[in-house]
Amino acid sequence: MQCQSVNSADLLSWYDEYAREMPWRVGPHERQAGVLPDPYHVWLSEVMLQQTTVAAVRDYFVKFTTRWPTVSDWASANDADVMAAWAGLGYYARARNLLKCARVVADEIGGIFPSTEAALLKLPGIGPYTAAAVSSIAFDVQATVLDGNVERVISRIHAVMEPLPTSKEHLRGLAASLTPADRAGDYAQAIMDLGATICTPRSPKCTICPWVSGCAANHKGIAAELPRKTPKKKVPTRYGVVYFAQRRDGAILLERRPDKGLLGGMLGWPGSAWDTTQPFHTPPVTADWTTLNTTVRHTFTHFHLELTVLTANDVTGSSIVGDFYDTADFKPTDLPTVMRKVWDVVMPRIKDDI
Repeated sequence: MQCQSVNSADLLSWYDEYAREMPWRVGPHERQAGVLPDPYHVWLSEVMLQQTTVAAVRDYFVKFTTRWPTVSDWASANDADVMAAWAGLGYYARARNLLKCARVVADEIGGIFPSTEAALLKLPGIGPYTAAAVSSIAFDVQATVLDGNVERVISRIHAVMEPLPTSKEHLRGLAASLTPADRAGDYAQAIMDLGATICTPRSPKCTICPWVSGCAANHKGIAAELPRKTPKKKVPTRYGVVYFAQRRDGAILLERRPDKGLLGGMLGWPGSAWDTTQPFHTPPVTADWTTLNTTVRHTFTHFHLELTVLTANDVTGSSIVGDFYDTADFKPTDLPTVMRKVWDVVMPRIKDDI
């Protein structure tokens, strides 16, 4: 079915009335009055929003832009401070890549983000989606933004039966044909808003959609079934051991994970590797260890994790892994979520009140 009645003007009219308010967004009426988005805000928010909900990102965005108001401030930030502030937001490689990108922008190109997709793609940590989003939203470049919301909208408008991810490039071409030269930034945000609020994964609100008259999937009665997706592989479970050690003076043992790899650069409890079988492990310090009868469980994108927790109090001697931190220099909120879960399990059982 051809969707001749679908056009960007209808969507932009809807967006002018129903645009979501975001702390990083310049609304459509402000933009038409000449207020321009801050490319730093667009870049930061788009990276934060990757695989993370708007609700989860709002407070982090405000915290980061209050503490580091410009990309140059971000570039000069201490790595450990950034990683601690990022704790709980997940996908920690994003924070490391943001630091790398900020330093290139601040140190090599005068603190000014380039406006074209091609130039943005040369920056660390910026891929096709982010390059398109920044160039369109911040600079009004006619770039095709394709995230999960847009894929869903386009697959329904055109009743694309081919499953994702094999249909991705087909959807990109269809999305490009709808992207206007005028108000490209507003359009990019409008179609993402449409997917997030109207053309939702389950129970799409077709009766109030500005594109319903031209939606092939709605006409066929299959909107809720699209997009089709190739079945995912079963997610495996990995196992690990972590150690919570506390000295007599109350200091606790922590290690900073290597920059590369999962949870790279983050503070956490010393422990074993994570494997599909119970891994071999060596305690980080000689002590009288007690195994808790509670397992800490956490789910990452590609696997489930189950952690056995061992604790020791009144530890003496030096550790072979990690460093002891005075409790005045430690905040549980600086830990990634999985490590904070360990803290929540251990805290009621430790001898001293930290």
